[in-house]
Amino acid sequence: MSSILPPGYRLRLGSGLDRAVLLKFLQRTYSEMAAAEDYTHLAATVDQYLSRETPLWFAEIDSPQERTSLSSPQRPDVIACLWIGTAIDQVQGDRHAHIFLLYVEPNHRRRGIARTLMQQAETWARTRGDRQIGLQVFSSNQPALSLYQQLGYETQSLWMVKPLSKKEGQVG
Repeated sequence: MSSILPPGYRLRLGSGLDRAVLLKFLQRTYSEMAAAEDYTHLAATVDQYLSRETPLWFAEIDSPQERTSLSSPQRPDVIACLWIGTAIDQVQGDRHAHIFLLYVEPNHRRRGIARTLMQQAETWARTRGDRQIGLQVFSSNQPALSLYQQLGYETQSLWMVKPLSKKEGQVG
């Protein structure tokens, strides 16, 4: 499986120095899918999980004329991010790759960038000897669901939540 981006883009392996860019992508992802006002908790997620064992890949623009609003002073040409780590299959008990984040800036979508990043994830997982890749996707994110189904992903379980309201007299 090839991990070659469309013409005009390049793939780059990230590092811990890209923490701010990763955090920006996480914030954009969640603001598109679940309108909340405060995403400061995402910094704690990055601090807890970003390591050499959870690699980042970035899709970047080759030409300076196409720089985007997501640009940061450190990486003005980054338009997509893949962050991957490890999980344990709760049924089989096997270690496997887990995609923490896949994000492509809206004006660069539908060009094969996400598909290429997913191929990169599969290559990484196979190199480690993993037999599967897992990910979580918002049920309302139809474009992502469609891509994952085209790539052969199947629903294994549903993550369900129930909001709990505070009872009278409860502190917090």
